Amino acid sequence: MAKAEGEIIIKKYANRRLYNTGTSTYVTLDDLAKMVKKGEDFTVQDAKSGDDITHSVLTQIIFEQEGKTNNTLLPISFLRQLIGYYGDQMQMVVPSFLEHSMKAFTEQQVQMREQVTRAFGETPLTKNLQAPMQLMEEQVKRNTEMFHQAMQMFSPFMAPKPMQDEKRTEAKDIDELKEQLRNLQNKLDKL
Repeated sequence: MAKAEGEIIIKKYANRRLYNTGTSTYVTLDDLAKMVKKGEDFTVQDAKSGDDITHSVLTQIIFEQEGKTNNTLLPISFLRQLIGYYGDQMQMVVPSFLEHSMKAFTEQQVQMREQVTRAFGETPLTKNLQAPMQLMEEQVKRNTEMFHQAMQMFSPFMAPKPMQDEKRTEAKDIDELKEQLRNLQNKLDKL
């Protein structure tokens, strides 16, 4: 199959090799991860059947990335929650919510970078990371509250105890983020 306009077709063969039809070269999952980071759009197709298997290949890339580093993006509490939604009435709502949350997070990240850039030019390093850190914390809280509200709309009889456990877990996650930012600030101060 020829390359679609603006989109690259990757074919996956039975021997698990991936072939980029745009460049006529074999690629690896790491190459595909780099393409994603560059914003390149591609579709992965099963070479024999022609089925779109992009979702499973992207999931495989996430699995490998999570296994390569000690800095995972997906906390255990999130993974447990996500697994719990499979087969649940909320399964149809979760993908849309996650997509909107990631979009909002990306927009927030751009704003945060702009603020850090402005701040580094205006004041000493020790005062600069506080405002972006607060913005990120507020966005996480808003997204979490929005998610819980959406879940309660579809499941009004949700037990309040698990929500309290989730809030404790979220607070712990936020505390961990604060600690990481403090460590980063200390390293920058030493420079």
